[in-house]
Amino acid sequence: QVQLVESGGGLVQPGGSLRLSCAASGSDFSQYVMRWYRQAPGKQREWVTTVTPGRNTYYIDSTKGRFTISRDNAKATVYLQMNSLKPEDTAVYYCNAQIRGGTDFWGQGTQVTVSS
Repeated sequence: QVQLVESGGGLVQPGGSLRLSCAASGSDFSQYVMRWYRQAPGKQREWVTTVTPGRNTYYIDSTKGRFTISRDNAKATVYLQMNSLKPEDTAVYYCNAQIRGGTDFWGQGTQVTVSS
């Protein structure tokens, strides 16, 4: 069982920045594939970004050049640095961990609101 706890959400003006954190339990964090998803009001949850155990990263097109995912295996934490935020980035952001064997675990989500 893996527990994930997100933090760092909040209200920010367009063009601003936020950094989300996701702290994971478990002793095998370095082997987890870590992802961020988001769900805007009235929309389906969508994948945002991935970082693999080998630190390869992937992004949805709408966030390329603005968002950066990273991981600190010593702290069992994954981060999402979000710059140049837009109102359309407003959503609940969820951390996801995929362990060996393919089982997924989810955090409780953190709200990000981009508004003037």
